[in-house]
Amino acid sequence: MVYIIGIGSNWQREKHMVQARCRLKEYFPGIRFSEEVETEPLFFKRCNKFSNQVACFTSARSAEEIKKLLKSIEREAGRLPEDKAKEIVKLDIDLLLCDDRILKPKDLERPFVMEGIKTLKHAIGSSRK
Repeated sequence: MVYIIGIGSNWQREKHMVQARCRLKEYFPGIRFSEEVETEPLFFKRCNKFSNQVACFTSARSAEEIKKLLKSIEREAGRLPEDKAKEIVKLDIDLLLCDDRILKPKDLERPFVMEGIKTLKHAIGSSRK
């Protein structure tokens, strides 16, 4: 199956984004990443900007297994349930698409997600030629 994920952080962004990419590469050696972009917070009052990125990989694991794995990477980065109230996102990794099944429709409307997916699909298509 082909999976597309969204990755984001607004707290020690560089550290957590690098950590996420390293762990994801360990689990999914062929993973491809879009360009990392800086975005404004959508639902927070704090002005901490986010670093966001989209990634694509294939795996024989189920969507549920992938979600559990992504949440374990978030926990490794120190994500705590009480951080949300403080508007701290050390690391957020969401499963957006599984093959062509949309799992997070609102996230797919975000410009950086749409652009990242477009770039990744183009790169994947080019590498198959």
